[in-house]
Amino acid sequence: MKFFETSKYFSLKKSTYINLRWIAIIGQLITVNLIYFVFDFRFNLILENSIILIGVLSNLYLIYINKNTQLLDKTAFLFLSIDILQLSCLIYLTGGIINPFSIFLIIPAIFSSSNLSFRSNLLLVSITVLAIIFLTFFNQPLPYPVSEHFHVDSYYYYSIPIALIVALIFLNYFALTFGSESRIRKEALNKMEEIMSKEHELLSLGGQAAAAAHSLGTPFSTMKIISTDLLEQFKDNEVVKKDIELLSSQIERCSEILKKLTLNPVIEDDFIDGDLTIADYVDEIVKSFQQTSKKNFIVNYDQNSNSLNITKSIEIVYGLRNFIGNANKFSENKIFINIKSDSDLTEVMIEDDGEGYPKDVLSKIGEPYIKSVKSSIKSKSGLGLGIFIGKTLLEKNYANILCRNSQTRGGAEVSIKWKNEDLLKL
Repeated sequence: MKFFETSKYFSLKKSTYINLRWIAIIGQLITVNLIYFVFDFRFNLILENSIILIGVLSNLYLIYINKNTQLLDKTAFLFLSIDILQLSCLIYLTGGIINPFSIFLIIPAIFSSSNLSFRSNLLLVSITVLAIIFLTFFNQPLPYPVSEHFHVDSYYYYSIPIALIVALIFLNYFALTFGSESRIRKEALNKMEEIMSKEHELLSLGGQAAAAAHSLGTPFSTMKIISTDLLEQFKDNEVVKKDIELLSSQIERCSEILKKLTLNPVIEDDFIDGDLTIADYVDEIVKSFQQTSKKNFIVNYDQNSNSLNITKSIEIVYGLRNFIGNANKFSENKIFINIKSDSDLTEVMIEDDGEGYPKDVLSKIGEPYIKSVKSSIKSKSGLGLGIFIGKTLLEKNYANILCRNSQTRGGAEVSIKWKNEDLLKL
């Protein structure tokens, strides 16, 4: 097991995490106010609700400011840390470690064990252990009705944090062990499927090449015989003779290429195997659309001052193609692509002159299975899978995506931005 993987390979679906946090926040609000107003337990209600408000604000930040579909390792670690500290503050004000709800302190760290890297999980476990120890020795009295008094024996009192820490470590070890085994099996299965898929493709291509070589054998033989006869007839005409010799050599070359394909369908290609710049990616994608689209693609390279050669990534090709294809689909006549690069950043800006993102869809951009209620674009709109796949693939390759409506063109605008240091990691 690799203990220190990069954040590229560990991510958390944002919408699922946001929904879980809303459930926790609503539960905190109901519990705090129910105990205060119904059971008549006395504590600082305003401060408790203010701490819960921090959780609300952090969730609103995730919804409206953080535009990523997936939360990368560092971001998820930050917000899970906030969850631990926020709950610790609530428990501090209501009895500390003897508060029955202190068991919930271990949930974020356990949750992280199957979703985040080992390093992030270890840090969250450490934060949780420190919070448990702090709440054992420092806390406000446990709330209870005015007419009653609550007392806990010291032996029982100190057994609570020990039990919580043991449970935390055991459950994390349990989740990490099974999680790592599951990831290894999944990775092995994916690798096997990838190899099998490639083998099937090669066999299919080899079979097609063999069939083509067999089918074209007779026509090539006929052309070879005819070219030989023509060469004999025009052997005294130097001009025609050269053309016939060239034709004959090209027929021979075609036959050799088909034979090679039959034996080995894998042929190296400078474009496929070589390093590319982002401008090269965009050029190839735009050329492919220009062959089938009558719309005008306007690509601006004026601000592309620091073009980096990066390892070819099918994920980046597919991601960029999805966004450019989306602009082509919804534009009226023009698609504007601006490529910028400097010493620190590389950016691809894609704009169109269409209607732009509908307001009911804009807040959900990046989620699959969304559809606008706007009648004018219903016929063109899909289920949002193209943007979801493109956004996810690019974000996994370190890109920062911002989708909004253009203030200058009137249509949709997509900003795809990388740090140059991240591009060189690909």
